[in-house]
Amino acid sequence: MLLSLLLWQTSTITPVIELTGRFQSPRVTESSGVAVSRAHRGTLWTHNDSGDGPYLFATDLRGADRGAIRVSGARAVDWEDIALGPCPLAGRQGACLYIGDTGDNLERRRSVTVYAVPEPDPPTSPADTQRVTAAALALSVRYPDGSHDVEAMYVSPRDTAVYLISKGRGGTIRLYRAGRDTWQSPRPVTVQLIQTLPIVPKARTGRRVTDAAIRPDGALVAVRTYNEIYFFTPGPGGRLTPSGHPCALDRLGRVGEGIAFLDDETVVLTSEGNPLGPGAIHTVRCAR
Repeated sequence: MLLSLLLWQTSTITPVIELTGRFQSPRVTESSGVAVSRAHRGTLWTHNDSGDGPYLFATDLRGADRGAIRVSGARAVDWEDIALGPCPLAGRQGACLYIGDTGDNLERRRSVTVYAVPEPDPPTSPADTQRVTAAALALSVRYPDGSHDVEAMYVSPRDTAVYLISKGRGGTIRLYRAGRDTWQSPRPVTVQLIQTLPIVPKARTGRRVTDAAIRPDGALVAVRTYNEIYFFTPGPGGRLTPSGHPCALDRLGRVGEGIAFLDDETVVLTSEGNPLGPGAIHTVRCAR
């Protein structure tokens, strides 16, 4: 088992990577997550890491500045990820954007927050600065095994559960689940530990989880580290089984964090800016 795990992690494949653009908005300095809109063709949603307010930014694969929207009723302590999924409350039609205020570099936060807000219409232009979303729902969560730095989140289209994946600072990478019914709780909810993922974190090589995404049909999950993409097939209870070999991202460097499915075979990646220029947007196709 250990040998097969080592072979799986080291037998990476070389993907087809294309630079499609760079963020043109001067406000997007540290894209930490990305979501692909299904209602507004060509629109990507992103947000900054810690240090910004509760803002969503609309862009596209070229990085166009399409303006910002403030998320009503939300705070931004350390936003790490954004995902698209069915809204958590029964009877609400359309998709919601889920925002994970789950970053915790020192692993000391007693609870963290996931917000859900109906996907808004994108702003009309960068000058459209007064837009505000509908009031966000807030889910306060705790982990059953102490505090964790979590930068990866996805929402299953099959059962509307929120899945959170730890970064791996404590030596293991773990998958947690918050069911749809937990959104009714007025108090912090202890999420369910599903499993320890078969990815061995290694800070020296960049093997720490920075994001995750689920395909719109719910049949495939992509987990991103700084230098790789791992693919998994979801099973009963949300457990993940490795699917194919990891995809190598070494040539992109260690500034990338966001990942989302663009279509069934392609993912889009976003990165933070640096002194050499704005953050980049790439598409990646991994033969599995």
